[in-house]
Amino acid sequence: MRPAWSVIFFTSVSGVGYGLTFWLAAAVLAGSSEVDRTLALVALGIGLFLISAGLLSSTLHLHHPERAWRAFSQWRSSWLSREGVAAILAYAPLLWLALAVWRGAAGPLVALLVMLMSVITVLCTAMIYASLRPIRAWCHYLVPPIYLGFALASGAFWLLLLLAPAAQAPSWLPAVSVLALAAVWFAKWRYWRELDQDKSPSTPATATALTGAVTPLDPPHTEENYLLHEMAYSVARRHSNQLRRIAVVSGLLLPLLSLGGLLLPAVASGLVLGVGAAALTLGILIERWLFFAEATHTVTLYYGTQP
Repeated sequence: MRPAWSVIFFTSVSGVGYGLTFWLAAAVLAGSSEVDRTLALVALGIGLFLISAGLLSSTLHLHHPERAWRAFSQWRSSWLSREGVAAILAYAPLLWLALAVWRGAAGPLVALLVMLMSVITVLCTAMIYASLRPIRAWCHYLVPPIYLGFALASGAFWLLLLLAPAAQAPSWLPAVSVLALAAVWFAKWRYWRELDQDKSPSTPATATALTGAVTPLDPPHTEENYLLHEMAYSVARRHSNQLRRIAVVSGLLLPLLSLGGLLLPAVASGLVLGVGAAALTLGILIERWLFFAEATHTVTLYYGTQP
């Protein structure tokens, strides 16, 4: 599938925002008294900004962005519509939490609602792709946990960046960041491994119920059409492998190494963790680009390409 940068930006950046607000709400739920009110409001503001920026960027992929509101009416059958509804509903507990933190009266109910809506919204985004059976790379059982895992891992790391230099981070946050990063990249490694090993059961022969090598007598058409432009995008295997390695180095190894900055003074700690957070975000962007670029729609069988 042809990668669309607006969608890549949306799924990556909004995931960071939802993960950031999730772990901040978790700190409130745990009754942590270490987080300063000002820093908590700053973290919430950054989370809301990332979420909003991601949602707005997703409309750039639409041919008629002014009609995006119509998607909300199809929530009974469309994961895209459910995602939109969940994203809008999530603003209520997020703003409620911001008001409660500002007043110094944040309770467990609002924290639970923020955590719940953050998880639901990210999973709805993942299910947009995981529900598409014609695209083998997307209709995979690991896609939803990977989307959620990257949101939680990046959110934990960004919250650590905001709180650790001021000695405001909950004591459990560094361990959560390490475990979340390790878990999601293990899931991603397994996803790539299964994607490379398991071939699609669909072939021109199975599609036509014929035997032997089946090839079309004539090409479907003489010029590129929408299907070829959007669904027959291909990336060379050597380039794909190189990008996978870069994504792992940037999204896993560098962030883990940057956690050593927790032992440094405040300014140095912020700089080192900032490099780690930027590297992690870059790694997620590369991973998400590959998620789209490596996927092939079954319709390409019509053009003699094995998905």
